[in-house]
Amino acid sequence: MKDISIKPIEYVSKIKPYVPGKPIEELERELGIKGSIKLASNENPLGPSKKVLTALKEFLLNGHQLSRYPDGNGYYLKNAIAKKLSTALHPHLLRGDNRGVSLDEIILGNGSNELIDLAVRTFMGQGDNAIIGKPSFVAYSIAVQSVGGITIEVPLKDYRHDLMTMADAITESTKIVFIANPNNPTGAINKKDEFSRFMENIPKGVLVVMDEAYYEYVGDSEYPDTFRYFMEGHDILILRTFSKAYGLASLRIGYGIARKDIIEEMNKIREPFNTNTMAQISALNALADKEHLEKSININKQGKEFLYKELNSIGIPYVPTEANFIYMPLNVESRIIYEALLKMGVIVRPVGPKEIRVTIGLPEENKRFIEALKTVISEQ
Repeated sequence: MKDISIKPIEYVSKIKPYVPGKPIEELERELGIKGSIKLASNENPLGPSKKVLTALKEFLLNGHQLSRYPDGNGYYLKNAIAKKLSTALHPHLLRGDNRGVSLDEIILGNGSNELIDLAVRTFMGQGDNAIIGKPSFVAYSIAVQSVGGITIEVPLKDYRHDLMTMADAITESTKIVFIANPNNPTGAINKKDEFSRFMENIPKGVLVVMDEAYYEYVGDSEYPDTFRYFMEGHDILILRTFSKAYGLASLRIGYGIARKDIIEEMNKIREPFNTNTMAQISALNALADKEHLEKSININKQGKEFLYKELNSIGIPYVPTEANFIYMPLNVESRIIYEALLKMGVIVRPVGPKEIRVTIGLPEENKRFIEALKTVISEQ
């Protein structure tokens, strides 16, 4: 009998799929433990705001709405995003008639992950290349490989993107440069001056994708104002998400900002109803709750300071972060630390041979992580 098995395209078969962190429930079943804490996926430990929960309850009480398709254009959410972004713009960046960000310069996504994929599918093809940092968010290389593209990896410098080396790596086949700022998994940022020099060296026709998933947590005044480059008409796509500081990871919703012509091209291949109604309602209400956002940012700042102090006291190296996680380059195999912590009900993320990443949690979670880490280290 002939071999009639379906085979994938060769470049797809070579992709190493993204492996998400396991849910707490699954790990507890596997290990026979209870009361675990998950500090592996950079989620907001406070969860969503009460305004979000109230809005979702009201929506579900009107059950008939579940049979209706979502607003495919996300009008109300895009309008709220546009107003928020425009209000935050420096006056000198506003265009004619004091116009800020318009609705046709915004695209919604099923998380910002979908927008990474859409950008690649829109602007790249087989044989094209994209420049990415190493290590950085693995979704970039997966998206590029899925269209037969080539990733050119540029090692980080001081745990952040080596921007000028990335610019120098651009060839005639380069279509996209991906920059996570803060970088995942290291938490470090590129600053204004270096980003300005980088943008001066980017040729027209190369799209700079600025992934700002952790933007809300950044406290450094030298963080680049990427909207300046968007408002000036550069080839730039800025990505943000409601999964992190806004606490909506399970609903999968994010957004991108770029020139109208860039968004129009991406919309041609975007699924018609790619963001669901509950996600849109939740994001709309999350944007309106400034108090909850500030609380999320403050508890992250306090947790960061506590973890810095404790890690310093036990001599564990770490990279100062501008995100809601801490990257730790260790002197032992990360898998050993990960598995030992796991048995104690503390879930972190191994992100390299000797590197782990831990999400900043609630005060009691941070304390439990430190106590577990002390025990594990003492046994090595």
